[in-house]
Amino acid sequence: MNNRLFVALDTPDLAKARAIATKVRHHVGGIKLGLEFFMANGRAGVREMAELELPIFLDLKLHDIPNTVAKAIMALRGLDPAILTVHAAGGRAMLEDAKAAAPLGTKVIAVTTLTSLDATDLKSIGCAGSAHDQVLRLTELAREAGVDGVVCSGEEVAAAHKLWPKGFFVVPGVRPANGAIGDQKRVVTPRAAIDAGASILVVGRPITQARDPDVAAREIEATL
Repeated sequence: MNNRLFVALDTPDLAKARAIATKVRHHVGGIKLGLEFFMANGRAGVREMAELELPIFLDLKLHDIPNTVAKAIMALRGLDPAILTVHAAGGRAMLEDAKAAAPLGTKVIAVTTLTSLDATDLKSIGCAGSAHDQVLRLTELAREAGVDGVVCSGEEVAAAHKLWPKGFFVVPGVRPANGAIGDQKRVVTPRAAIDAGASILVVGRPITQARDPDVAAREIEATL
């Protein structure tokens, strides 16, 4: 993948998402469509975004019993996203079934620990240890289950990459050096994430809320 920058189009507004993607299409490697977009626009919205001929990262973070997740992925057939996310915390059987159900060209990526969570948050839901420890536990589980890679923050990607040299690492919560952190708690700069082993970076607000999204995307691309 030549351009490892994916823009997160986290909006229910299809016209807005398409307008931003059209502006930045020459400076990003793909577009990320999440729950907010999918719940508002569904399969038809994803198909319309696919007309821009950019790889689509469908970030649905599926998490249910193995059979339900497998059937949900089968129901996406025809969309064939480049990347699809499931939660690693769903367990090995769920991860295995998710990979088996996915189209051949789709990378199934397991979400380890959300970048909005820190050690205090994890403790409150019964996860002992640090976010770093939890990411590595779930990275090992994902590797053993046979999915393609994991989502983790830039703070953990170096250790996760060392644990799984052939894994595909998606790093969200990336912010330019002068960017606002927002609701993210574990963030790094785009260049630092790539140097640590990220396969692709996901950037949302620093591009989508910029005065000129195309310039913002170009500036981030230049640092890579």
